[in-house]
Amino acid sequence: MTYENGGDFMRFMAVDDEILILEEIKKILIELYPDAEVNSYTSPEEALNLFEQNPADVAFLDIKMRKMSGLELAVRLKNIKPDIHIIFVTGYQEYAVNAFQLHATGYLLKPVDAEDVQRELSFIYDEILPKKRIEIQTFGGFELNVEGQTVKFGRAKSKELLAYLVDRRGATVTMAEACAALFEENSGTAASKGYFRQLVYDLKNTLKKAGAEEILIKSFNSYAVLPEKFDCDYYRFLQGDPIAINAYQNDYMPSYSWGELHNAELGLEKWTEK
Repeated sequence: MTYENGGDFMRFMAVDDEILILEEIKKILIELYPDAEVNSYTSPEEALNLFEQNPADVAFLDIKMRKMSGLELAVRLKNIKPDIHIIFVTGYQEYAVNAFQLHATGYLLKPVDAEDVQRELSFIYDEILPKKRIEIQTFGGFELNVEGQTVKFGRAKSKELLAYLVDRRGATVTMAEACAALFEENSGTAASKGYFRQLVYDLKNTLKKAGAEEILIKSFNSYAVLPEKFDCDYYRFLQGDPIAINAYQNDYMPSYSWGELHNAELGLEKWTEK
């Protein structure tokens, strides 16, 4: 397995002032990754001091500890190594909001088992599913990427049409529904319907040139995307992927007025369900 630091050697840190829990986390990590380096500490101060000389890739931190909380320790670790992944391990669910405000990668409730740990790490290292060739970004601005390259659209409205279909998550959309979203009060005119047909033609050609035509389904007066054909941060958010949840900063489809409702729903879900 190749990790994001470019090699095949992984470094874990576990910090908890309860020795039995700490030993259980360490045991699980060694069983899951026998070739990894696993350092465990009952003292957050000691962990922080040694971190500068021997930084970890992933830190499992208890939140409620004496002298220094796991939340404070996470901030100080990120100041040293901004790309470290933080997974909080705690018996206090009410700390979840604060944890995700610190852009934690994961959040586990005690008692922790191997399946829980494996699931959280799989979000980081993509062990469950291979990376898809086609990626769609909805947070911070809508973009289509194929083989790592951003696709350029000839018309802004054809790009918006694809964004709207992605928002519908595979549900079919009629011409009337799409026109209402894209053109609002002008949606019922003959001119808007003619323009819409041009947008569909332009979208199909753009996807074909980019090698991504398989994501679009078109039949008589209905249009949809195939969600299984691409990776999407919005879809992963809805599936509970903590990396996607952390990436969302109240910025779902910010350029499109029809995205405002789902943006509000995502914000509410992020802070009430985590």
